[in-house]
Amino acid sequence: MADKKQPIHQVAVAGASGRMGHMLIEAIRESGDCQLAGALDIPSSPAIGNDAAAFLGHASGVPVSADLRAGLANAKFLIDFTRPEGTMAHLRVCRDLGVAAVVGTTGLNDDQKAQIVDAARDIAIVMAPNMSVGVNVTMKLLEMAAKSLSTGFDIEIIEAHHRHKVDAPSGTALKMGEVIAQATGRQLKDCAVFGRHGTTGERKDGTIGFSAIRGGDIVGDHTVMFAGAGERIEIVHKSASRAGYADGALRAVRFLDGRKNGLYDMFDVLGLR
Repeated sequence: MADKKQPIHQVAVAGASGRMGHMLIEAIRESGDCQLAGALDIPSSPAIGNDAAAFLGHASGVPVSADLRAGLANAKFLIDFTRPEGTMAHLRVCRDLGVAAVVGTTGLNDDQKAQIVDAARDIAIVMAPNMSVGVNVTMKLLEMAAKSLSTGFDIEIIEAHHRHKVDAPSGTALKMGEVIAQATGRQLKDCAVFGRHGTTGERKDGTIGFSAIRGGDIVGDHTVMFAGAGERIEIVHKSASRAGYADGALRAVRFLDGRKNGLYDMFDVLGLR
């Protein structure tokens, strides 16, 4: 039971019947300061109309709904780990209703990212391709390493995910590349190399290489290799479950409490600036 002295954060979950949605609902139920206030999913989901916590053998009193306004009516926060088109639709309603958002969706294009920046003029948003506390601490380590290893080392980012993931490289891998590029005074678009095939020629200095692996039920593994002459440094993060993402998302909810607008990321949430 939640401590009545603690503030109760009323949270809606998008993609409520998916794997990440289930993990978020379970984390909300187990938290002491959050309460499930809405559950959203696509109209074709077989879960529509069912109790959102039925998979836990628990009655939350919150039905899974495809009606965005109804699903967000009692919420102060939305957690969204869905797909770009869905996320944009959800954010439009959040903006209308004044609901803060935690966005972990990946595969967003530049126009969609610009729309999120615009929405943050009116509502508070935490957006990050990976909400895991460990991953974001890893990002900080990469920033430090990149500054010290900016010359004489080639950089490769290798990521592995489950066979159902639809975008590649992962949003986390791209964010790692952005952190490394920015730490060395560059833009990722100017130095990224995505995969290699055939006669590619000798590696160009200063490039950041990406490789993506898809298979089985891999939750998410990321390795960043700094390869120099006679030595190699590898910084690795491996996720064994989605629980870390859910925990980070709830930390983001708590961070947003009391904030009226603005766009933030997990470095802000975790005080890593």
